[in-house]
Amino acid sequence: MAANMYRVGDYVYFENSSSNPLLIRRIEELNKTANGNVEAKVVCFYRRRDISSTLIALADKHAILSVSPQGEMEEEMENPEMVDLPEKQKHQLRHRELFLSRQLESLPATHIRGKCCVTLLNETETLKSYLEREDAFFYSLVYDPQQKTLLADKGEIRVGNKYQADITDFLKEGEEDGRDQSKLETKVWDPNSPLTEKQIDQFLVVARSVGTFARALDCSSSIRQPSLHMSAAAASRDITLFHAMDTLHKNGYEISKAISALVPQGGPVLCRDEMEEWSASEANLFEEALEKYGKDFTDIQQDFLPWKSLTSIIEYYYMWKTTDRYVQQKRLKAAEAESKLKQVYIPNYNKPNPNQLSVNSVKPGLVNGAGAPAGPQMPTLGMGRACESCYTTSSYQWYSWGPPNMQCRLCVSCWLYWKKYGGLKMPSRAEGEEKMSPSPAPTEPRSRGHGPRQSAYAVPVRNSGSPKSSMKTRQAFLLQATRLTKLARHMCRDLIRLRQAARRPFVPINCAAVKAECKTSLNS
Repeated sequence: MAANMYRVGDYVYFENSSSNPLLIRRIEELNKTANGNVEAKVVCFYRRRDISSTLIALADKHAILSVSPQGEMEEEMENPEMVDLPEKQKHQLRHRELFLSRQLESLPATHIRGKCCVTLLNETETLKSYLEREDAFFYSLVYDPQQKTLLADKGEIRVGNKYQADITDFLKEGEEDGRDQSKLETKVWDPNSPLTEKQIDQFLVVARSVGTFARALDCSSSIRQPSLHMSAAAASRDITLFHAMDTLHKNGYEISKAISALVPQGGPVLCRDEMEEWSASEANLFEEALEKYGKDFTDIQQDFLPWKSLTSIIEYYYMWKTTDRYVQQKRLKAAEAESKLKQVYIPNYNKPNPNQLSVNSVKPGLVNGAGAPAGPQMPTLGMGRACESCYTTSSYQWYSWGPPNMQCRLCVSCWLYWKKYGGLKMPSRAEGEEKMSPSPAPTEPRSRGHGPRQSAYAVPVRNSGSPKSSMKTRQAFLLQATRLTKLARHMCRDLIRLRQAARRPFVPINCAAVKAECKTSLNS
């Protein structure tokens, strides 16, 4: 029961094709549609097979670059842990690497096929530990499917020796600290000043009054705070109190000098924080960016507020959290969360896969529509061929895999590995061709033309027992001529007449005459 219960935040497998590997997603929301079905709003993770070879090379370079404690890239050196791994484990470890994306999509919850575990790669875990655990994946880079770029994840957990602080030794009893304290810290307030608490409070009231008056004189502030109540509330913020206490400390806690500093010759000092500096449109942009990126302030600055400094955005965020606007949004989100589904139960998917090969019901293969008996040169599909991954010849169930013209198959264990991890247990030439070749369509339209022309496109058919997979599909092919054939084309142009032969592809070429002419020319 618990294994089939899926909640928000779970990493799960989704199936969008019976022949392709499962998708890996993280559930963000579970919503019930109008017709009663449940849809999952998910974050996309991509495998190495889903991105271009150029970005794969970039990801491999990022993996072997070592970073110094100062943040500078040092010379390239391969991870010593990767060097010790055998080639088979290196191959399988690439299947465990994922790439996070900011892309969200909605998928039917009924397409969920199980749970998995995805973690951010860090120094506390060994790479081999991912191979020892079932359904365990890791990621370290963020992939943008629109821009086709890879970036390092900002949420790296900084663990390890290079992130530890250097702690000085304790002073021995009676030993003096020879360091200059004035260089280590700056004193901004003296709690042992001659002023009483009442005098300090009275000075702060004066500072707030000066701040209110300064806002009345400022044109931009009078527009933003048109009433006296709003101006007084803005003058009572922390920025005014910090300025007042700093002024009092700099003037030696003499109230008369501090008041004179609050109102210099040019007019009263106006102190404004980020809440006052930002316009209403900038505040709306910030809330929109916060909804999209969360607390990723670097992306907020780059995509929404490039004219603001990172310090300004962070300061505004913590001030914005003290406003009524934040409280209202928090209440609205809490109400939405209450109305949404917290979890959903998805039963096990037990329907047969269309790629299953039925050993008992396999008929002799059809070649160009003519029956051919099974023999040493053409074995039936249920016998003879080994698993493309582990090369075993015995399995209680087989699955068709790869390009149709290659007639490859996988055993049960390797098929489950392929579906979960998107690759074969052992490197195979067919795996590369499987990535390059598109999946064949269930039905192909019949090409118009003469019969002989259709036979040129026909290929041996792999029969899996189902009517869908028994249809012939047209495949691209290449006829590579030998050097002697190329030489004969040039030496026997008058006899072959390539242009006329190309216009009449059904008329056979007299190869015997061409061969005799070519031999005569070569002997002479």
